[in-house]
Order: sequence, then C-alpha cells, then structure tokens
Amino acid sequence: MKRYFSVVFALAMALASYAQNTIIISVKDNTYQKVTGFGAACCDGAMRPFGTDAQPVKLLYGSTSKIGLNIMRMEISPNFKGNITAADVGWDTPYDWYGSVPSARIVKQRGGIVFGTPWSPPGEYKTNGTAQGGNSDSQGHKRGELRKDCYEKFFPWLNTYLEYMKSQGIKVDAVSIQNEPDWWVDYSGCLYTPQQQVDLVKNYAHMLDREKFPYVRLISAEPLGFDPKYSDALLKDAIARDQVDIIAGHLYGHPPLGNMKSANTLASKYGKEVWMTEHSVTDYLEDRLPSWQEQLLFAEELNECMLSGCTGYIYWYMRAHWAFVGTGESKYGADNKKDRLLPRAFVMSHFSKNVTGSTRINAVAAGFGTPTTEAAFETSAYVKGDSIIVMAIETRPEERTLKFYLPSNVKSGKHILSTGNEEDKLCQESEIAIDEPTKNVTVRIPGKSLSTFIFIKDNEETVIEKVDESAKGPVTYYDLQGRRIAKPQGLYIEKYADGTYKKIYSGNNE
Repeated sequence: MKRYFSVVFALAMALASYAQNTIIISVKDNTYQKVTGFGAACCDGAMRPFGTDAQPVKLLYGSTSKIGLNIMRMEISPNFKGNITAADVGWDTPYDWYGSVPSARIVKQRGGIVFGTPWSPPGEYKTNGTAQGGNSDSQGHKRGELRKDCYEKFFPWLNTYLEYMKSQGIKVDAVSIQNEPDWWVDYSGCLYTPQQQVDLVKNYAHMLDREKFPYVRLISAEPLGFDPKYSDALLKDAIARDQVDIIAGHLYGHPPLGNMKSANTLASKYGKEVWMTEHSVTDYLEDRLPSWQEQLLFAEELNECMLSGCTGYIYWYMRAHWAFVGTGESKYGADNKKDRLLPRAFVMSHFSKNVTGSTRINAVAAGFGTPTTEAAFETSAYVKGDSIIVMAIETRPEERTLKFYLPSNVKSGKHILSTGNEEDKLCQESEIAIDEPTKNVTVRIPGKSLSTFIFIKDNEETVIEKVDESAKGPVTYYDLQGRRIAKPQGLYIEKYADGTYKKIYSGNNE
C-alpha cells in the first residue's frame, strides 16, 4: 500500500511539474491592427557627424539588412542653418534641414517611410521669441507657446519643409504637430494644451498642401507619456479628426499597456494608426551595455506595444550603447565597437523582420490572464500571407514546453531563437519538425529567451477523393471541418455506414 501511494504521489508530482513547465498558447483568427513597421530616429547626437554619417541607416534599414527597419524619424529644425550655403545643400532655405537628407535618401531607396517632427516652430512665431522651451534661468523661465496670431503660419512653414525635402529627392511621408507638447524644456520645445492642439488642427490644418504633397499624412502631437487627453480631444472633434491620420506619443513614465492602450480606444474606432514615436530603454547605463535580461525587457516593451494596438514603433537614437549600433566608446566595453550591430538591434529584428506588414491576431497563454507590463512570460501572434507568426518571451531561467493550438493546419515551421548578447546566441534559426498538417504543435524553449515561431499554413483544398453515389445504408452528416452535425445545413458531407461518402451539397436537402 505504501508503495502504491508512493507511485501515485510521484506521478502527481511529475504531472504538476509538467503543468508548471508547460505553457499552452491558443491562437485565434480574430484580427486587430495591421502593423506598418519599426524604426528609429535620425537626430543630432545619434548620427554624429550630423548630416554626413549614414552608416547606421545602411546597417539597419531595408528588407535585405539583418535588422529590417522601415520607418525613420527626423527633426524639423526651427534653427537657422548658420554658415551652410545654398550651394552646400542644393536649395536655398534659411533652416538647417540638410542633416537628415543623406540617411533619408537611403531609407526611401530601400522602400522605407520617413517622417518629420518639429521640436519647436521658429522662435519668431512663439510667445518667448525663441525656439527654446524657456525652462532655464538663462531663458527667464518663459513658457514657449505658439502665438495665436502665428497659428496661420505653422502649416505653411511645414509646407516649406516638405518642398525643401522634395527638392532633395525625398518625399516625406508624414509630418507631426509637435514633439512632447506637454514637457517644458530648456532645449528646443513648444507647449500646447490639448485644446490648443485642437484649435490649431481644426482651424488651420487645411493649409497643409495635400494637393502639392498628396503623399503626406498628418501625425498628432507626440506627448511625453502618450497622454490620451491629447489624442482624445482631437478625435472627438469631427473637423480636427478628419485632418489627422496618425495618433502618436512616447512611453516615458507610462508603459504601453497604460496610456497608449487607452489612446488606441478612440484611434481604432476612427480607423487611425497609432505610432509610438520615441522611447529609449536602459539609457541610464553609464559604464556598460545592457544585460540580456534588460534586452528581454525591451522585447517585452515591443510586444506590449503590439498588444496595445500600436501600428508603428520608433525607437530613439540609432547609434548609442543602449541602442542598435555601437559608438566606439571604450568605457562601455569592448563590444561597443564603432558601427557594430549591437544585441538590441537583433532583438528588434524579431519584430521588424517578421511582424512588419502583418495583422495581429489573438493569442492567449493559459494561466497568464490579461497581459500586464513585464510579465514573466509574454506572447502575441500575427498572420501574414501563408504565415502564422507567434512571439514568445520567457524571462525566467527554466526551460518550458510550449503547446500551440493554431487556427489553421500548418505544414512546416521555423524557430528563430535568441538567448543572450553573444553573437552565437542571437537569431539562431532551426526547422520545426511537422510530419503532417496539424493545428497542434509542441516545442521546447530555453529559459531567458526570445522566440519567433513562423508556421506555414497548409492551404491545400480539403476534398473528398472517393465519391460513391450508389452507396446505401444509414447516413451521418459532417461540416467541412469534419465535425459531425445533426442535420444537413449549408455546405456538408454525407457519410454512409460502409465508410463511403456522397457529394457535398449546398442547402437543406433532406
């Protein structure tokens, strides 16, 4: 008897251990947002020497690159160009807009999207008379806002920027209202309340020349923490809503499943895209590159943005020790080589190479409930053509078994796995053994890992090869998925007692 109980106890413990280390992922075919893409900013500080160094873009952008970024953010500078002449830039403009041109050209040549964001309108348009935000002793702590009598000058100024970039061979895909309108700064900045933004867009956005630049879209102001008060005010006004194409914001102080998800409520209702246009992760590190655990937290931010309804994710700098391309500064370690692709770039590639152009579908990991910020395990799923793509982020050290329940039969699969910052642990690919088409796939993943699973649907048409019209005997009925039904309805199959089938009928033939 003791032996019997020992065996039962051991079996129970084994089953409990299996259950604890097995995650069931149910993927459904109900759809959410289509994902436009992923990118980073080409701004002063990231691309020094500014205006001449396009090496980060060459490494990061395009479908043939290792990373696959396709969106680039640029500053629409309010500052005068200084000693740069028309001969230097090929077109006469008083502003220093040339800096992003070399990189923007490459992104456009590689099929990407470029957009511009003002950090401030020109100083002469503002209440404090300067492009600076005004929040310093030297600036007199004068709040810089767009003057009411200059609202009508704002969109013509953006037209001038679009004209200049077009003269350089670059069709800018979108322009934003303002970088962080809710953050009072001592560098270039301009403050707007939600209502001031509505007034500007409602009454003057028609001056954005969409006849001359039919390809340009208007992006909302980009609040610091994706404060939904800004986007909600725009979207609740019918006139302003019709002028805005993309709702945008940043994630500082507010994780994706908070404010951005709230902002998406109205945005998705009115068919607007939602872009996260700036955030840096672990930029506080002073003497080292991010650890692998910190890279996994970045992966979770990407994943949570997708779960929040995000259609475009744009990181901050391209070149920084906490970003995608090494700076060459030895204080951050030997791996921070100039123009070396850093591990964070390969983490981004799991999404940028595979999720761009896809449509998100529902994925639920049993036992994890509603997604929360930085959960121990996270997942999301997408469909693109014949592919079902599933992301899996495991932050705990133990190995796990993943059991996928997919919405369609799949005939093959690929696993892209990253387990550490070392080159041989990033984006390693392997085939998933699938002997015959199935909706149920089981795989093992290591602890502290980022995985992308790409399953290829089996699209061969389901047919009944053997048709015997003379078959006799009791009849049972099935739908086209092979499920037994009580009586004929819609499209169905008749099965006779001898195992033969009759033709597929349509209608309610008795």
